[in-house]
Amino acid sequence: MAAVHESVLDAIGGTPLIRLARLGAGLAAPVYAKVEFLGIGGSVKDRAALSMVLAAEREGLLKPGGTIVEATSGNTGIGLALIGQQRGYRVIVGVADKAAPEKSDILRAYGAEVVLAPTVLPLEDPAHLFNVVRRLAEEIPGAWFANQYDNPANPGAHVRTTGPEVWEQTGGRVTHFVAGVGTGGTITGTGEYLKEVSGGAVTVVGADPESSVYGGGDGSPYFVESIGHFVHPATAEDRWPEAYRPDVADSFERVPDRESLLTVRRLAREEGILAGPSSGTAVAAALRVARRLGPDDLVVVLLPDSGRSYLSKVHSDAWMREWGFLEEPDGLRPLLAGAGPLVTVDAAATVGEAARALRAVPDGVAPAVLARATRPYGVSVMEVVGSVSREVLAAALADGTAKPDAPLGALIGPALPTVGVGQSAAEARAALGEAHPGVLVLVDGRAAGVLPRSALGSG
Repeated sequence: MAAVHESVLDAIGGTPLIRLARLGAGLAAPVYAKVEFLGIGGSVKDRAALSMVLAAEREGLLKPGGTIVEATSGNTGIGLALIGQQRGYRVIVGVADKAAPEKSDILRAYGAEVVLAPTVLPLEDPAHLFNVVRRLAEEIPGAWFANQYDNPANPGAHVRTTGPEVWEQTGGRVTHFVAGVGTGGTITGTGEYLKEVSGGAVTVVGADPESSVYGGGDGSPYFVESIGHFVHPATAEDRWPEAYRPDVADSFERVPDRESLLTVRRLAREEGILAGPSSGTAVAAALRVARRLGPDDLVVVLLPDSGRSYLSKVHSDAWMREWGFLEEPDGLRPLLAGAGPLVTVDAAATVGEAARALRAVPDGVAPAVLARATRPYGVSVMEVVGSVSREVLAAALADGTAKPDAPLGALIGPALPTVGVGQSAAEARAALGEAHPGVLVLVDGRAAGVLPRSALGSG
């Protein structure tokens, strides 16, 4: 018989384990998914949200009629919104502007006020999401800043609930626990409990986007939401969340974006589990771990949230193709293979430097030089701020409009249109329009090459 609850808050937690029989076919060690999106608020963050609110009430930080303020990629805010609605609090949620739009829609449906702000900024920038939210908490009378990244009640929720559930559901047979690391609360609390109850026998594995610094990446941007740790190159001091204890994770599996996104799509189509992209990272990592294990082992992987919050992104064929994560037989890969190298200069370069960069490649291969913002990550993850065609540079130098030592800035035009490597030549021609000399082709969301107009045919 199904449980009966007096409040939605009583329905937080208690999520099932489901064996990944198809994705794990042929593996000696079984892999079970802890399906957190079957919780009442749709994600693992319901647990931390309730724990933080109750702790704040006990400590007198949150009083009747007060306001809950938080910065989030979406899920913690949703948990706080439903809890605030039940307990009579106003809820203001700062959401990263690059988060899936469905999350903001869900927040508003629960009655929360949504403030969008960027996170791809130095941490010290006043416009950064965290700083915007902190100012709101300081300015609003009776406001309490939940601060999930540094709040000990975040991992505490998983010591009390998630860890014991995993142990009980597996009858103490779990040998490996795999989870992504965002705030670090889930892997820290669950991992600590499982290590303690097993006498240190359970191995804890962090699943991380390939470029995230948690697992040893360079901190450059990635496409999987809600996990990992991005570091803007201008950030003066990189702070890790206090909710995360690095010593809990015994090892990391670094998973490229494409592997994460394709894995979560397989999860829906083969297992019937519609989950979010961070679940793809976790499952990809868990399958890697399981391949190294035997029949006496048992892997539990935590799936943080639902794919219903990402229907416009990872579960959209069009989005996947536009960003170069999904390829089709009639795609641009063959043309890209013969396109030659990218030609890029810093946006602060001179006209002469740009002209020399273009002359360094064969005629017809590079129709334009891409002007990029200064980034330490390398060309593949550059921020393209504009482009200058070969013809514009040549004309400016020939008629004296620009001298070789003049700043390039005055000649920089709009950035080239982008297409994914899986799109067709016809789609690339449509993106090209009449004004641009070429298109910038993306592979796995990153600049991979420029195709000139002549390479795309006439259709």
